[in-house]
Amino acid sequence: MSIENRTGLLNDSSSLREIFWAFLRLGVTSFGGPIAHIGYFRQEFVERRKWLGDDVYSDIVALCQFLPGPASSQVGIAIGILRSGLTGGLVAWAGFTLPSSILLITFAYGVSQLGDLSQVAWLHGLKVIAVAVVAQAVWGMARTLCPDRSRATIAIIAALIILAVPSAAGQLCVIVAGGLIGWFFLSVESNVAPALRESLIGQRTAVASLVAFLVLLVGLPLAAKTTHNHTLELISGFYRVGSLVFGGGHVVLPLLQQVVVPSGWIDNNSFLAGYGAAQAVPGPLFTFAAYLGAAMKDVPNGWIGGLICLISIFLPSFLILLGILPFWNILRIHVGVRAALSGINAAVVGLLIAALYSPVWTSAIFGPADFGLGILAFFLLVFCNMSPVLVVVFGGIFSTLIASLPTFG
Repeated sequence: MSIENRTGLLNDSSSLREIFWAFLRLGVTSFGGPIAHIGYFRQEFVERRKWLGDDVYSDIVALCQFLPGPASSQVGIAIGILRSGLTGGLVAWAGFTLPSSILLITFAYGVSQLGDLSQVAWLHGLKVIAVAVVAQAVWGMARTLCPDRSRATIAIIAALIILAVPSAAGQLCVIVAGGLIGWFFLSVESNVAPALRESLIGQRTAVASLVAFLVLLVGLPLAAKTTHNHTLELISGFYRVGSLVFGGGHVVLPLLQQVVVPSGWIDNNSFLAGYGAAQAVPGPLFTFAAYLGAAMKDVPNGWIGGLICLISIFLPSFLILLGILPFWNILRIHVGVRAALSGINAAVVGLLIAALYSPVWTSAIFGPADFGLGILAFFLLVFCNMSPVLVVVFGGIFSTLIASLPTFG
């Protein structure tokens, strides 16, 4: 069903249930970090459900790479908004975020006796499956977004630069450079329909969201300093991290450590224990905030503290995305902007190529068995059209069986 023809989906309860269960399933099975999440989303919503086309999806990915906050979660929120407006975005976020949040809050209550989950065989299998998922995303997006020599060249150069300069700043520079090259040198179609309908998010709502974002960014620290209220200090600290971190994922960890450890809210050993657990759960790494809130020494902590910190760190990225989407729709229909987007999308393919090697490949492929499982998973995803959920289950079982075989030396 095309985006433009979905006149009856807004505020439809069946659509909201569909969005929630689709993202909940991804929240349970999406291992491998934000780049892998982008691959899972594409397979589910572009290839399988056909909620949107590759061009719209790649535009969303390119936009979210520019914004502060967790890029993969923002992509999911945008897909929910495209499907069912603001409520759809909230439902998509809830479905994708709840599984890892619940697991990490539970871990904070004392599940640490399970030991170092990073060495568990089934978890390693899921990391190998993530390699295949990212490879599938690169394969599909490259065919759509880099169909000629010019855009393929942009993608390859972008990948080489990111491999040489692996940082959030390097990623941002590559995306900007891709946009400039596209603007000046690439040609695109002149007549293109908007990706978003005006009724989904109005410009007044967008402006109100941006104003709210700025007011909270400035006002929360002032309110916390004036009142010395611990809850406001928590909200302010986590909101600030969510507002200012670019690159998402692991970039957020040192910033959170600076907020919670020096202040004495949590000791460094507990912080590192939660960091290890966060690597072992699916979904966005930003849900690490839920663990920190639950593990705090002072009230609020437990479930209440976890929810406060979780909402606080995600809220700025939600407000920014709502503030940008309507204007993004206006801009993207212009020829010059579309040419720039064409270059940006090619650069994003380059980012995915670089990420396929590091950190996805380097953290998962350690020997012939891993490589064989990765090839088999790629075959099942691309050529057999198998559901990624089934492939994830297969990878976990396969790795567990291989690890249980006796070794001879």
